[in-house]
Amino acid sequence: MLSRSSTYYLMAISVADTMVLVLIVVLEITLKYNVDEPYWSRDPWCSLRDIFNYGAYNASTWLVVVFTMERFIAINTLKLKAKLCTPKSAMIIIAVVFVCSHLFAIPYFWSNKSSFNESNHHLLWACVYNQDLRSLYVHSLVWFQTVLVYILPFIIIFSLNGLTLRQIVRSNKVHSETSGPQRCGLHFRSKKRKSMLLLISVSMTFALLSFTRFITQLVLRLGFYDINRNNYSLPINVAADIGTMLDLSNTAINMYLYACTQTKFRKEVVTCIKLAISPCMTCKPPRYDYPSVIFQL
Repeated sequence: MLSRSSTYYLMAISVADTMVLVLIVVLEITLKYNVDEPYWSRDPWCSLRDIFNYGAYNASTWLVVVFTMERFIAINTLKLKAKLCTPKSAMIIIAVVFVCSHLFAIPYFWSNKSSFNESNHHLLWACVYNQDLRSLYVHSLVWFQTVLVYILPFIIIFSLNGLTLRQIVRSNKVHSETSGPQRCGLHFRSKKRKSMLLLISVSMTFALLSFTRFITQLVLRLGFYDINRNNYSLPINVAADIGTMLDLSNTAINMYLYACTQTKFRKEVVTCIKLAISPCMTCKPPRYDYPSVIFQL
């Protein structure tokens, strides 16, 4: 059910997810608890940090959305499939998504400011929320980001996946009626099962792992904007960190959800595991009638 251009989308999703994990998990969260004065404590990095962080996160989310749209077009419309479901169109769409994702993150340039913070009787620079911002600007920024990465993606992904599942079920019924019971049997049932597994796993994982952060960020930004985020005696700070952890977990496993639903990928992984566990069981290297799937990507 995947078109030729799907490889480009999967590669772009893996790049965007890696950017999120490197920028947010490795550089920000890890350094935050191991370095007294991280590099983003001073300008201009204090203002630029959220542009790169939110830009990478926006790209990661919307690449899943455009991949869902591309798969929906490939299944339902033959005319648009010939124009949009091509490697050239995929590369253009991916570039537009990356550029627009970072452009939409530019308003975060004014959300933080660098200031002195007294810690253990030492004056250190710290990047903190800019409390001089107007309430209208803060609320507009929060709702814009919420609509951009949660509400719109939820609506588009669930709607298109529902329509795609409906189309798959209807097409399999047509093939069953026209091809006869002996030919259609396991073949069409297997295709329907694999397609449903891919669509439902991606949609439900994205929704379940992102929902907690969606709620906590709304509560945090609208009701507790000026609180100390390091004070974990407040339940909202604990809930917000749990939501962030679940959301970043979605980014970490997003690529595997697509890859592991592919039969050839699973066979290749099983083969690699068997060779790693028992490398001396055979003297001759295994022979394949086809080149390795991993090295083809």
